[in-house]
Amino acid sequence: MSRIGRQPIPIPKDVKVQIKDRAVEVQGPKGKLTTPLPGGITFVQEDGVLKAKRADDSKTQAALHGLMRKLVANAVDGVTQGFRKELEIVGIGYKADLKPKSVLFNLGYSHPIDFPIPLGISVAVEKQTRLTVSGCDKQQVGQVAADIRALRPPDPYKNKGIRYVGERLKKKVGKTGVK
Repeated sequence: MSRIGRQPIPIPKDVKVQIKDRAVEVQGPKGKLTTPLPGGITFVQEDGVLKAKRADDSKTQAALHGLMRKLVANAVDGVTQGFRKELEIVGIGYKADLKPKSVLFNLGYSHPIDFPIPLGISVAVEKQTRLTVSGCDKQQVGQVAADIRALRPPDPYKNKGIRYVGERLKKKVGKTGVK
């Protein structure tokens, strides 16, 4: 049996969980998330914890068992605490400005980039060079942060661009001139 799939998911007091036919619906103070379930994986709620069960011991069921347990655990964490990713902008003249439903980036191109903020995600801009992407859905927060980073990934020669806070980059040595 999967070691991750066997672990129970504790349910906090302010979270409501509804187990439907092919989905688990989690509702809490930060929002509401629905996780669809594949065939053969079920969840049982007892004594304030959720437990994942699988139909048989096939290889695909074993793989899905741990995956679905972790996705539902992320949903419970997301509606209680939420998830966040922090990005920093490095480069002369590179900056971000927050608008009501989008973020305006100046990243050294000939034009500014207007990045729309999806529903369920909030973006905070501090000092024009530091962004915080937060929300209750871990997958969506990570995808939006990756999309923002892709607007100007860090350059390997000068390390300019958008990077995650704490991301270690390897700086390449440039060309050497003729002696």
